[in-house]
Amino acid sequence: MTRTIWDSSLGKKTVMAVSGIVMLLYLVAHMIGNLKIFFGPAEINHYAHWLRTMGEPVLHYEWALWLVRIVLVVAVVAHATSAYQLSRRDIKARPSKYVHKKPGASYATRTMRWGGIILGLFIVWHILDLTTGTVHPGGYEHLHPYQNIIDTFSTWYSNVVYIVAMLALGFHIQHGFWSAAQTLGVGSRTRDRVLKTVGNVLAVLLTLGFIAVPVGVMTGLVS
Repeated sequence: MTRTIWDSSLGKKTVMAVSGIVMLLYLVAHMIGNLKIFFGPAEINHYAHWLRTMGEPVLHYEWALWLVRIVLVVAVVAHATSAYQLSRRDIKARPSKYVHKKPGASYATRTMRWGGIILGLFIVWHILDLTTGTVHPGGYEHLHPYQNIIDTFSTWYSNVVYIVAMLALGFHIQHGFWSAAQTLGVGSRTRDRVLKTVGNVLAVLLTLGFIAVPVGVMTGLVS
């Protein structure tokens, strides 16, 4: 039964929709956490510590954080796999490219695939930079995100990578939110305008919220 659902295009689209919503909820929480940097080092460093102690004493140190990470990894893998397989299925169904672009197709729709690739590469870089410190440009300090973030966005290339990725994220959310609603049966002729508006608002707020951090470092507001 599960295999049959997964093999269908609707099943893959449903997996994409659900995993996308999981990641969207995480992004909202992550953005709010990031904005704590504007309240000073004590605030965001304490937040980093809290992430590792949340759930205590029921859960051990970092158990809740690792649970969140596992859910996210599953969501990312499921989202990427279903997107890739749907893309391959679409290419096989239409082996020759359209002479003209599909009428009414938005820029976000046409760039969903490339946006997904950009975001996938960004996630790897972001983890290696601010989670493991492997490619961090400064002296990486565990549980000191304030200084680590300043180190990262004190380099021009980190700002370029981050801002480009966040713009790609905005376009991805703009189209993905409405598409997920259609797949899950939430959308309708009367609700489409509201859903598209909500998707646009979320895309703008998340893009601006995430970009505010490197801009804050570049302008000296965060130093």
